[in-house]
Amino acid sequence: MDPKGRSESDAAMAEQVETTRISTTSGSYDGNTQVGDHEGRNPSTVSHSRQGSMSAAERARRNANAKLANPLAGFSHAELAAQGAAFVKKYQVGDEDDLRAFELGACLAQDPTKYEQVKGLRADEMEVLRNEFRSRWSQPRLLYLVIVLCSTCAAVQGMDETVVNGGQLFYAPQFGIGGKDQRSTWLLGLVNSAPYLCCALVGCWLTVPFNNLFGRRGTIFITCLFSALACFWQAFTNTWWHMFIARFALGLGIGPKSATVPIYAAETTPPAIRGALVMQWQMWTAFGIMLGYVADLIFYQVPDPAGITGLRWRLMMGSAMMPAVIVVCFVFLCPESPRWYMSKGRHYKAYQSMVRLRYNKVQAARDIFYMHTLLEAETQLAFSRGNPVKELITVPRNRRALIGSEIVMFMQQFCGVNVIAYYSSQIFVDANFSEVSALAASLGFGVINFVFAIPAIYTIDTFGRRNLLLTTFPLMSLFLFFTGFSFLIPQETMHTARIACIALGIYLFGVVYSPGEGPVPFTYSAEAYPLYIRPLGMSLATATTWFFNFVLSITWPSLETAFTTTGAFCWYAAWNIIGFFAVLLFLPETKGKTLEELDQVFGVPTHLHAAYGLRQVPYFFRRYLLRQHVEPERLYEKETVSDGGEGEGGRNYERDAEKNI
Repeated sequence: MDPKGRSESDAAMAEQVETTRISTTSGSYDGNTQVGDHEGRNPSTVSHSRQGSMSAAERARRNANAKLANPLAGFSHAELAAQGAAFVKKYQVGDEDDLRAFELGACLAQDPTKYEQVKGLRADEMEVLRNEFRSRWSQPRLLYLVIVLCSTCAAVQGMDETVVNGGQLFYAPQFGIGGKDQRSTWLLGLVNSAPYLCCALVGCWLTVPFNNLFGRRGTIFITCLFSALACFWQAFTNTWWHMFIARFALGLGIGPKSATVPIYAAETTPPAIRGALVMQWQMWTAFGIMLGYVADLIFYQVPDPAGITGLRWRLMMGSAMMPAVIVVCFVFLCPESPRWYMSKGRHYKAYQSMVRLRYNKVQAARDIFYMHTLLEAETQLAFSRGNPVKELITVPRNRRALIGSEIVMFMQQFCGVNVIAYYSSQIFVDANFSEVSALAASLGFGVINFVFAIPAIYTIDTFGRRNLLLTTFPLMSLFLFFTGFSFLIPQETMHTARIACIALGIYLFGVVYSPGEGPVPFTYSAEAYPLYIRPLGMSLATATTWFFNFVLSITWPSLETAFTTTGAFCWYAAWNIIGFFAVLLFLPETKGKTLEELDQVFGVPTHLHAAYGLRQVPYFFRRYLLRQHVEPERLYEKETVSDGGEGEGGRNYERDAEKNI
C-alpha cells in the first residue's frame, strides 16, 4: 500500500472525491443536491437528498478504497525509483542488477501500460513488456505449469462431486437405502450431501489457518491429499454410515481447495491474463464434472469377482482420486505464491519466486514492489477500521454488496443445476432409461456443461454479469418446466418422445446455465466487496454456496418422492423466476468497474435500484419486442475524482455515464 507519510495527500484526495450522483427517474440523484435544485435537468425529475454531507466514516472508507485502488498514484518517477532502491536495501533483496530492476520496476508498477514512458529500459525488456499486452498468452513455461496445476485442481473438484452420480445407482441398494420410503430417501440424500455439509461447517473455515501455516502450495497439497485418501476410502465402505463418514472427510479437501486455488492463480499470474485464468476455474471444474460421468460409464460393465460385492461402484468412487494424485505429485514443482512469502516477511524468497514466473527481473521487480505497497497499505488501514463483521452489515455500501453476493451464491444452488449434476443418472432411470443409457445421457449433460462454459470467458466481460443472469434465469426456468412436464408424457404410447423431451430439457438447461449462473457468482462476489473486507465476504459467499449445495443434495430424493419428479422440477423452475426478480431489483452491474466506481454503484440506495429495475421491464418490452427506439435510462452519471491535487503528480479523470441496460 501507500508508503508512510502519505496521509496528508490521502486526506486531500478524499476531500476532492465528488459525491456520487445517481439517477432516480429520468434525472439524477445527487447526494449533495437539495430537493428543488433542478437546474439543467428534466423538469419531471424528482430529486432526493441525503441528510447533510458525506459522513466522516464514509469519507474515510472511500479514502481507504482509493488508496487500495492504486497506492502509487501521485508519485513522480524519481520518487518511485528511490522507493524501489530503498526496498532493495531494506530487505537485502539482491545485487546491483536487482537494484536497477527495482528502480525501474517501481516506476512501472504505477501504471504497467505506460512502459514506454519509463526511461532506462533495454530493448529486450521493452519488447517483453510490449508483448505482455499485445500477446498476453506469451508467458514463461513455468507459468504454464502453474496454469496446468490450477486447471487440474479444478478437475479434482468437479470429479469429486460427480462420480457419486453413477455410483449411487449401485451402492444405494447394497446399503439398503435405495427405496422410495422416507428413511431411504433421507439417508441417500445425507450420504450424497456429506462433503458439502463438511465444506459449509468446517472446510471453508480452514482456508485461512491452512494458508497461514502451510502456504498456497502446502494447502493445495494437503487438500488434494485429503481428496485422494477420501476417494480411496469411499471405495472400501460397506454401510451407509461408513460412506457418510468417508464423504464427510472428502469435504476437508473440497472446501479449502476451492478458495485457495483461485487465490494462488491470481497471485502468480500477470494482470493481463489474471482475470481469464481465474475464470477458468469454473471451466475446468466443468471438465472434472464431465470426467466423473466418463468414469461412471467406463466402470459400468465391470463384473463382481468372487468375494467382492459392488466392484464397479467402488471403482467409480475411487477413480476420483487420480487427478488429486497427479496434483500431489507435481504441486511442489511450481513456485510458492510471492504474495504469501511477502505476508510472512520473506521478501527475498518472494522476489526469487516471482523471477521464476516472469521473463526478466524488471517484470518481477514491478510486481513484487506493487504487492509490497499494497500489503503496507492494507496493514496501515487495518488499524483504523472497526469490526469487519459489523461493518459488513452496518455500512450501506458493504451491505448492498453482501445482498448481491448472497443472491447469486444462493441461486447458484437453487437454480437446480446440482440436482442434475448429482442425480441425473437416477432421474434418467426414473424416466425408464436403462442404467447404461442413463449414464450415457448424464455424460451428455457433462459434455454440454463443459463446452458451454468455454464461451463464458468471453461473454461474462462482454455482456455483463447482470445482463447474463437476467437473460438466463427465465430460460433456465422454462427448460426446467419443460423437463418436469415431459415426465407426464405417456410412457406406454409415446416412450421415445418422452425420453427425448426429458433429455432435451436437461441439455438445454445446461446450455444456458454454463455461461450464466455457472461463472457469475464467484466472479461477482470477488469484485463486489471493497478490498479491506473482501476475504470475509468471500468466506461467507463460499460457505453460503456449499451450505445450500448440502440443502439441495440432501432434500432432492425426498422432494422427488413427495412432489413427484414433475413437481420437483417445477419447484426449482419457480426458484429461477424468483432469482430473476431478485437480480432485477437488487443486483447492480459490476462489469469493468474500478474500485472507486464500485463505491458509486453500491452507493445507490436499495429502494432506488429496485425502482430502476422495475422501470427496465417496460424499457425491454418497448425496445426489443415492439422494436421502438427508446433511450436507456442512465443510472450512474459522471463522477470526477482528483488524486493528490491538480498539479504535478496528481491525476484527474472523468468517467462516462454508465448505461446500465
